[in-house]
Amino acid sequence: MNTIAKKRLLIVWHSRTGAAHQMALAAESGAQAIAAELQAEHRLDIVVKQAAQVDAQDLLGADGFVFCAPENLASLSGAMKEFFDRNYYCALDQLNGRPYAIMISAGSDGSGAARQTERICTGWRLRLIAPALIVNTDAQSPQAITAAKTITDNDSAACETLGATLAALLL
Repeated sequence: MNTIAKKRLLIVWHSRTGAAHQMALAAESGAQAIAAELQAEHRLDIVVKQAAQVDAQDLLGADGFVFCAPENLASLSGAMKEFFDRNYYCALDQLNGRPYAIMISAGSDGSGAARQTERICTGWRLRLIAPALIVNTDAQSPQAITAAKTITDNDSAACETLGATLAALLL
């Protein structure tokens, strides 16, 4: 009889232009691939949810997290920040030690949003598994900033690797 507990990876995302959503889906793909490679698909649930749809029960039911959002005006996007604000105290002192990763889509920098996410997750006492992955879209004009984005194959591969790494740690 198999007594190994099933693990749940929660990928929380927000995106306006599509880049962060593509990054979240790439992380999911990487997590699925490593679970298949380890012949452990039956031991991992991967849940991908938009930040606005995530509640405290989703957080409490997860064993690890990927937080994926754009940087807006040198900080975390408002919808992702609202997700953290809405759930912070409901999950406080209940997620201690769980692993997480950060993926940020940015027009030029991304470090402000990454730092902000790290500070929030430090309060939850989560364990960062790798430096934040920042995908730079080089969007500098108003038109480029608001335009739909497609991330590069290299950026997608990096997101897959991060998702796979987190999944492998859970398995």
